Amino acid sequence: MSEQGAVPMIVMTKSQDHVEAINSTLRKAGHPVHCTWLPDASDLGDALTQLNPEMMFAFIEELSVDLTSIMKIKQQSVPGMPVLVVREKVDEDAIAEAMRLGCQDVVTLANRSRLAAVASRELRAHRLERALSTTLSSAREYREQLQHFLEGSADAITHVQEGIIVDANRAWLELFGYSENEALNGTPLMDLFEQETHPALKGALVACLQGKWSGHGLKVQALLSDGSSMPLELGLTRADYDDEPAVRIAISALHKKDRNLEGQLADAVKNDATTGFLQQRHLVAAIRARAAHSMRGGVRQIAHLKPDRFIDIQNSIGAMASEDFMVQLADLLRSQLTSSDLCGRFGGNGILVMMERGTAKDVETWAENIVKRVRAHVFVIEDKTLSATISMGLGLLPSANPDVGAAITDAVSATRRGRELGGNQMYVVDKSDTDTRVQAYDKIWVRHIKSALMENRFRLVQQPIASLLGEDKGMFDVLVRMLDEQGNEVLPAEFIAAAERNDLMKNIDRWVVGASMSFAANRKASCIFVRLSKDTVLDKTVLPWLDTQLKSLKIEPKRLCMQVTEELANQYVRQTQELAESLRKLGFRFALEHFGTGRDPLKLLNDIEMNFIKVDGSLMQGLSTNQIQQQRVKGLVEAAKRKGIETVAERVEDANTMAVLWQLGIEFIQGYFVNAPEDVTMAGER
Repeated sequence: MSEQGAVPMIVMTKSQDHVEAINSTLRKAGHPVHCTWLPDASDLGDALTQLNPEMMFAFIEELSVDLTSIMKIKQQSVPGMPVLVVREKVDEDAIAEAMRLGCQDVVTLANRSRLAAVASRELRAHRLERALSTTLSSAREYREQLQHFLEGSADAITHVQEGIIVDANRAWLELFGYSENEALNGTPLMDLFEQETHPALKGALVACLQGKWSGHGLKVQALLSDGSSMPLELGLTRADYDDEPAVRIAISALHKKDRNLEGQLADAVKNDATTGFLQQRHLVAAIRARAAHSMRGGVRQIAHLKPDRFIDIQNSIGAMASEDFMVQLADLLRSQLTSSDLCGRFGGNGILVMMERGTAKDVETWAENIVKRVRAHVFVIEDKTLSATISMGLGLLPSANPDVGAAITDAVSATRRGRELGGNQMYVVDKSDTDTRVQAYDKIWVRHIKSALMENRFRLVQQPIASLLGEDKGMFDVLVRMLDEQGNEVLPAEFIAAAERNDLMKNIDRWVVGASMSFAANRKASCIFVRLSKDTVLDKTVLPWLDTQLKSLKIEPKRLCMQVTEELANQYVRQTQELAESLRKLGFRFALEHFGTGRDPLKLLNDIEMNFIKVDGSLMQGLSTNQIQQQRVKGLVEAAKRKGIETVAERVEDANTMAVLWQLGIEFIQGYFVNAPEDVTMAGER
């Protein structure tokens, strides 16, 4: 047990004598320290989280782990804590290298007075910085409270420490259905929210305490005192409560107030009274209006779902109560929709959704998750319970010449076919074109692609990749766009398939790589991800060409990371191995994208040396509420970390998913939640 008021410290060393030396030196200097001996670096993450130390000493010369790895673990857990490296001898080079990695200084036991002086300096600086941060946080909090008071708001607010509610205002109690005499102090926060909300909420709480949560709204399902549930959006900020770190959770009064009468009347006219979704006529009009505007990327699809054997449900609970069943079905679906999805009642007991996602695979994964959720749900209708299943059909809404009617017809037909096959499934109508139509389609696009290559009418767009470790690494994914003869942007989904069928991908790849190198030469980006097609993976001339480009542009090759899909790597394992090895010799980095959905992703980690994996965006669909999917992603992350491979999550679209990914150990994320693709200001060179 440490004495009251002792300064917690960690000493990483193999020798207990070193711990005692640090302890006695600092106590003689007037610091009542409590040193925890940590001989094994594998326990560092847990020790940092549990002890919340104010300083760490690392006897790096005797540890079996490098300083870079130690600092990475420290940065994830307590980024502001000072670290002092202890060596046998100290020189300018050792100090410079340690400071470059984020340490504060290098000391030696041979000069105890300097060690004590440096430790005193860094403790004082750390405490001043913490006090300043607390003061600024308190000032912001008081300013917000004053503003709320002036606006006459009554936000529901609670403070949480180590997962326990330590204070809740009257508005919070009223919102959750408790009286003032039923104070929630001492109650675990998680008791107020549904189980499926817990992973995202836990992740957000930890991230907030460590200063890595930037005002994102967290969507949750609250459990009220009467047993009912309510969807809410939480705002989390770091704060102090009784001079101890806490998380302040607020629910804006504006979110709770009834909207004005005009808005309510407008919704009443447009929305279905049972489900709260749009009525069919207004839904179709909204879809047509959305389809008239092109997307920046990804796909649009129509999903149509209907309960299986609905007549049996009606016979079981009664025709009138079947509307209560539709209410619960709508609530299940609503929890899986994004803010951009359009949803409405369609034809009796059908529901139609128009969604925008990264890929068709993302949509299919989303649909399969809905089917599973409905199958696992127990519907409670008055005094009866029942289980039910649904069939869901998908129809593509192309960005070029979108035909809303045809897409809806495809989705409805797919639902019908799924029900004919026994229901309880997602089905996609196969509408592959005939060879004649494909040839005619390709003939047009081949001419356009060749013309665009000749006239340099391709452009790069960049999508930032954000770090969950709290610092911007300057990482970007680059995507290609083609401009037509009128200067309008053409998305890859419209021309890439034709390019692949007609041996044009190698030329497009080289344009993209050349433009990316020019981008790297003109921008301070630490890592630019460039995707390669099958044609380039199999192209024996690409490596000499890359070598020539490097000599011409004189850029650091490590700033480019070449990536291929997991599917392609599985098809051509030997060729991908050889390419990855050759790229590494030239100094490039290598990654596998769309990772984690193939037949044996972990085998690829062993077969191919790489720097990154990019976890497939389809695994992000419903991740925040799907524990099986969370375990799957966690397994991929842990396997990658054992190999020293960094992890990126693709197509992250909301704060809840980000919070869960933070808990699972993902290091980077990309997607529209981070940033939509932006034009690269310079044109590339082929």
